[in-house]
Amino acid sequence: MDMAAPSSSPVIATPSSGVSVIMVAYHTGKILFDSIRDVLRDGAVAELILVDNGSTPEVERQLQALARADNRVTLLQGHGNIGFGRAVNLGAKSARQPWLVILNPDASLKGGTVDKLVAAAVDQPSPCIVGARVLNTDGTEQRGARRGEVTPVTTLVSLLRLERFVQGLEGFELHHHDKPLPDAPMAVPTISGACFAISKADFDKLGGFDPEFFLHVEDVDLCWRARKMGGIVLFHPHAEVVHEGHTSHVAPTFVEWNKGKGLVYFFNKRADTLWRKLYVWALGPLILLVSLLRSALRPRMKPEE
Repeated sequence: MDMAAPSSSPVIATPSSGVSVIMVAYHTGKILFDSIRDVLRDGAVAELILVDNGSTPEVERQLQALARADNRVTLLQGHGNIGFGRAVNLGAKSARQPWLVILNPDASLKGGTVDKLVAAAVDQPSPCIVGARVLNTDGTEQRGARRGEVTPVTTLVSLLRLERFVQGLEGFELHHHDKPLPDAPMAVPTISGACFAISKADFDKLGGFDPEFFLHVEDVDLCWRARKMGGIVLFHPHAEVVHEGHTSHVAPTFVEWNKGKGLVYFFNKRADTLWRKLYVWALGPLILLVSLLRSALRPRMKPEE
């Protein structure tokens, strides 16, 4: 499939300089430093902004030593755990390059990924978001890297895997990881926040992440707002990262509760008619309940689930 053609909307110009990678750390573990190593090896990266939402004193000192040793590294500490979206926004304000790549601290860049993501965004309608193909450690594609429209129904079908048990629900499956891989970047409704590129101008244009999302769903919301503004969201099949997932020492209940709460907030945000508001009001409690029940299964789940 060919790259989505630009429309008459304003387009993003050819980049004149480099990329700022933004990573948010929160008790991430050893893989944080593996991810940092891969970023700093990439010649396309001019700057790495590390936003430390909370690390052990030992890791704090290691990050401080890293920032002193490499002038490409900017370290932001001391603000506490302000949530993922707020932390990325904080990092973006400090960025000195025209392109941003948001990367999870438990994701490892493959060679050429940064260049491919940025190149795909050039001459596309603005605002443009380009998401990477996110892989499990065994090389299989994670479920969240290319997604359809996130609605209460598609969310419940996906969370409960209802398409496996109820005939006719296949079309409501949110994740497209099992579909044939396109030959070139293709337009999709939603990509994964584990790794994506956006110009700093477009991130500012969108107002960054909505700070009401503490953890999860902020990427879904950003993609929806970009498309609503006449922009485009692209999935890049050849820009790859390996995402280990579940490395942060956070209680599964905390993670799933924030995911469920974020989904309900997102659906209420989108509900622009009385019918949609009632629809969210009816399904919202079920989404929260399913999210909490998933926390009991979290140790046995793959990162993308």
